Amino acid sequence: MDSTACLRLPFLPARTSRSSSSPRRVPRAPSSIKCCAAADFSSLSISSASPRRPAVVNGVDGLAGPPVPVPDSPAPASRDLHWLPRPLTSADLMGTSGEGLKVAYQGCPGAYSEAAAKKAYPNCQTVPCEHFDTAFKAVENWLADRAVLPLENSLGGSIHRNFDLLLRHRLHIVGEVRLAVRHCLLANPGVKIENLKSAMSHPQALAQCENTLTDFGIEHREAVDDTAGAAKIVAEQKLQDTGAIASSLAAELYGLNVLAENIQDDKDNVTRFMMLAREPIIPRTDKPFKTSIVFSLEEGPGQLFKALGVFALREINLTKIESRPHKKRPLRIADDSFSTPSKQFDYLFYMDLEASMADPKTQNALGNLKEFATFLRVLGSYPTDVNEA
Repeated sequence: MDSTACLRLPFLPARTSRSSSSPRRVPRAPSSIKCCAAADFSSLSISSASPRRPAVVNGVDGLAGPPVPVPDSPAPASRDLHWLPRPLTSADLMGTSGEGLKVAYQGCPGAYSEAAAKKAYPNCQTVPCEHFDTAFKAVENWLADRAVLPLENSLGGSIHRNFDLLLRHRLHIVGEVRLAVRHCLLANPGVKIENLKSAMSHPQALAQCENTLTDFGIEHREAVDDTAGAAKIVAEQKLQDTGAIASSLAAELYGLNVLAENIQDDKDNVTRFMMLAREPIIPRTDKPFKTSIVFSLEEGPGQLFKALGVFALREINLTKIESRPHKKRPLRIADDSFSTPSKQFDYLFYMDLEASMADPKTQNALGNLKEFATFLRVLGSYPTDVNEA
């Protein structure tokens, strides 16, 4: 029998004490054993109602092991087992439509982040949040089940704020979703392009449409927190000389007309969003997976080369590497024999691997990295989004 299988034993009544003068056998239920494959973790429950703390795999923090199987037993009628916290499985993400889930995103209704949340979980209930940090806290405080937040854009680059928040909070990346951004120029009914003197939107959206806006003769720019928020302001204030750059969904929600579609300067405009949850998923090897990590190194020549080598030697492909100043150790003293001591930044390195934590070579690589890294944390091991943006 496979060592990872769990056994389900029938209930056996306890023996009752009896006198030796009247021996009598108690009927015993037929002996039967029912095996369940440990791979189907979605059928298992956790005995405690509190969230499980992620375990340590091969000395690497942030990855939970398989849930502890428990024997079958009837649950109390008043208890809804669906809401008991348990580690998510890949099947939860790939096969679910998100029905019943509350998914937090940053921005007003109609934002691109809401469209990404709907793409990730089609039947979810979206929860708009004012700031990125609010979305993180909404999941941590059980006000939402998931969060879908942007991580990088093909034109604007990384959203550094969310990289910093990943380290500050203890949520786990459980998936990714790519969304093609199609900017539209919106205005109140009756307003034409030649009437517009100003365009309002998120700073990145304004930058992505700079040449097109100039061609339209719109010279003034107004930056706001998000694209859908710009559409809301234009609609509520009934502005006649200002248009909003936002999605077609925002136009429908706020009663605006679409004056022009796909006005971004580069048509290949894709944003990659991360899906966050309180618990990590159980990684697999039968589908493409990606693993995101963050680590720091001692100062010295060849340290980063050495870190990259642990993956190159095992033929693990890297899809992203980015450095950010270490906020807990922002400055260090650099001293050498050729100059006076100076202050320099210490850095954290964020890295994405084309590998699953279920693969032994990935675990060995991270175990090797941990031997000389001053800090290492797995942010998540999750299915790669292979769908069209």
